[in-house]
Amino acid sequence: MGEEGRKLRYAIIGAGMAGILAAIKLKQRGEQFTVFEKATKIGGTWRENRYPGLTCDVPAHAYTYSFEPYPEWRSYYATGAEIQTYFEMVAEKYGIMPAIRFGCEVSGLVYDDSRATWTLTLASDEKVEADVVIVASGVLHHPRLPEIEGLDSFAGPAFHTARWDDSAPIEGANVGLIGCGSTGVQIVTAINKVVNKLVHFQRSPQWIMPVPQFDYTDEDRAGFRKDPALMDAIRYSDDYIGAIIRFTDAITDIDGPKMAEIEEICRQNLETSVRDPELREKLRPDYRAACKRLIYSWGYYEEVQHPAVHVETGRIARVEPQGVRMEDGTFHPLDTLVLATGFQADRFIRPATVSGQGGATLDEAWKVRPSAHYAMTIPGFPNFFMLNGPTGPVGNFSLIDIAERQWDYIDQLIEELRAGRARAVVPTAEAFADYEQRRIDAARKTIFASGCSSWYLDDEGVPASWPWSYDAFAEAMAKPVMSEFEFAS
Repeated sequence: MGEEGRKLRYAIIGAGMAGILAAIKLKQRGEQFTVFEKATKIGGTWRENRYPGLTCDVPAHAYTYSFEPYPEWRSYYATGAEIQTYFEMVAEKYGIMPAIRFGCEVSGLVYDDSRATWTLTLASDEKVEADVVIVASGVLHHPRLPEIEGLDSFAGPAFHTARWDDSAPIEGANVGLIGCGSTGVQIVTAINKVVNKLVHFQRSPQWIMPVPQFDYTDEDRAGFRKDPALMDAIRYSDDYIGAIIRFTDAITDIDGPKMAEIEEICRQNLETSVRDPELREKLRPDYRAACKRLIYSWGYYEEVQHPAVHVETGRIARVEPQGVRMEDGTFHPLDTLVLATGFQADRFIRPATVSGQGGATLDEAWKVRPSAHYAMTIPGFPNFFMLNGPTGPVGNFSLIDIAERQWDYIDQLIEELRAGRARAVVPTAEAFADYEQRRIDAARKTIFASGCSSWYLDDEGVPASWPWSYDAFAEAMAKPVMSEFEFAS
């Protein structure tokens, strides 16, 4: 067997939520690690996105690390800027900043079978060796731009929401907004009262789940500081945990009572909130609720009825220098064009190239679809672990919680390396094939596959998600099935 008490070198790719988590956990163990971050500051998606109205749709006290509650949240749902501040505070408090190398994009990784080590190549061509790679690169960070004729011809500012242009005319301007996912809904809610006109282009409208939003008072925050149990009461409340259980049970039992409850809530929200019958029908989706990611909003239906907002559900023919031309000939003159068109959800660590055992590449492994054994490990790629990797849980719940559970699972595998009982760990091809077939079979029966287009679906129309209940995920993460892995000495 290997050397007892082996000292490992860890490379963490990404300094967003998951990378910070991994760094804290490794530092607490006294491990040797480096975080490679392509940007100049931490934060991941909360660094990249700065658009007006940016808000997390998980209650703030549930969107924190379990070991670091935060009494200073201003509202029940926190803004992106507040969340960025939280992560910066946590990184400083736990002393991981000195271990982060900023401006260091990882462009390639190669595994050496004989030495059981990874060589990372940075964009600067520097080479770095590591025994263990933790991929915390995130899911939604490569913007997806729409393929619309003439987009490059637009005379004014035209930009993706993850590349927000602070100099673009918004106040008093004619603004076009393409896309109606969470980002589009939040932007409409934020800017509708300051624009001259806002044209909200919707390829397909969304079901809206109504949620409460309210500010915390100074007295509330003082109470949270004095008694952290008050924050736990929110984090583990029936309102939040109950909604998670209802959601995960519903998506896996699409004709059951919990899905019927979700659909009725969304339907009644539309019927009772939108006064104009013509607008109401424009905003009515033609697919089942939760087929696309549910939109949580406390104000969209009210704000979209503002006189300055025009909902456009027709097909765009092309973008022209002064605006957008519809297929029916309608022309919308615009000063600014905002693209809330989502992200390439199949990229993960790519465009970095990854070469594993025998020179096999990640692109080859993911030729059909990105996937990983229980969303974390991949056959042929030893000592290579992903947090919030492909086929992990998606939905309206905290990815911090998902990452913490995944880390507990990964840490048990790494313990075999730390203890010297193995030099490398990798899932067996057989175990992965069994997991993936079971996952695909179950995913095809979820609400995500019920007849809409969404970023959840891969090229073959299979939802790229965990298709079982949240409780099943928690149970799977509690302890790896060691027989599903090869441990090389």
